[in-house]
Amino acid sequence: MSANAPEEIYLARSDPNEPLSSYSRHCFELEGQFWPSVEHYFQAMKFEDADTQEKVRSAKHPAKARRLGRSRLKKLRKDWSKVRRVFMTRAVYVKCRTHPEVAERLLSTGERRIFENSQYDYFWGCGRDRRGHNTYGQVLMDVRNKLREELAEADQS
Repeated sequence: MSANAPEEIYLARSDPNEPLSSYSRHCFELEGQFWPSVEHYFQAMKFEDADTQEKVRSAKHPAKARRLGRSRLKKLRKDWSKVRRVFMTRAVYVKCRTHPEVAERLLSTGERRIFENSQYDYFWGCGRDRRGHNTYGQVLMDVRNKLREELAEADQS
């Protein structure tokens, strides 16, 4: 890393122009369906009901999928708080494996810490005071490490 390179990267999960965001339009196949974005998949997996999942999956925009996923008209799966990070990680990983340019973008972050720059979200983001859990940033760094491991294994064979 050069002396002028920032040690941290801040990005918005809702920026459709950022390849690493959950809103970016990089479709992938998972759970037997094609998903327009990570956000579509993540929000749909909150529900066990196939009709509700399909309604979220077919939303025209990731923001609409998010609104549908945040609606409490349908009951969330009981284990959602325990499994939500797993679903997000799975979606980000499959997106990177499906789109090499996204994986390259993630790998190009080097060793820098990645932060989801949300002022209001203290679970997925770093929050206004930077004391949040930054779970989305952690997911990206975990996927980056997995991609590196796979590259190292491929180089050894």
